[in-house]
Amino acid sequence: MTPAVVADGVYQAYGRQPALRGVSLSLAAGQATALLGPNGAGKSTLLRILSTLERASRGTVQWSGREADAETRASIGLVAHESLCYADLSARENLTFFGTLYGVADPAARATQLLARVALDAAADRAARTYSRGMLQRLALARALVHSPRLLLLDEPLTGLDRQGTQLVIDLLVEEKARGTSLLVVSHELLAIAPLCDRVLVLARGRIVKDEPLTATSDLARIYDEAVA
Repeated sequence: MTPAVVADGVYQAYGRQPALRGVSLSLAAGQATALLGPNGAGKSTLLRILSTLERASRGTVQWSGREADAETRASIGLVAHESLCYADLSARENLTFFGTLYGVADPAARATQLLARVALDAAADRAARTYSRGMLQRLALARALVHSPRLLLLDEPLTGLDRQGTQLVIDLLVEEKARGTSLLVVSHELLAIAPLCDRVLVLARGRIVKDEPLTATSDLARIYDEAVA
């Protein structure tokens, strides 16, 4: 099976400051990978490049064996630090709008389905600007899933969530993985994401310094501490 994404020798610099220094990785379909690293390690830069929002200075990236084009971009879902939703639109309007942009067959029905799945159906017709941080985070995840992406990039997806919201999101991501979606998860909530992830990458100073599979007894915190020591 063709991997969801393959990056080879990705280098990115801002002026004279390198953010990524020759990063290579391959993400498999149906696999969830934790991407860990200290602040400034290059995690968000890597996610922007993998999401096609940014072009690498050097190196190559292929999505399902293709260069970046409209079809590959339509196979990617992104949860970033900002929700990327429109504040004055309701949750239902946001999801219907994004579903229409992605060519979803019945965007209104898909919006209704996802709003129920992220427990926002009772607030579906309120403007997004009235949402709490946790509600907005769940809406951002629903937006990222509206077109059933094959690659899901998640930058701190548990921000602002209480224990119930965290479990809801983890359960939803487990379902996505079972559907064959490839997940790359940046999070400081190591205990929460550990049961979801099959593999860990540790990024430090713009380089991958650890890449290993996870088991039921793996300790993400220990792996991270040893990698960046």
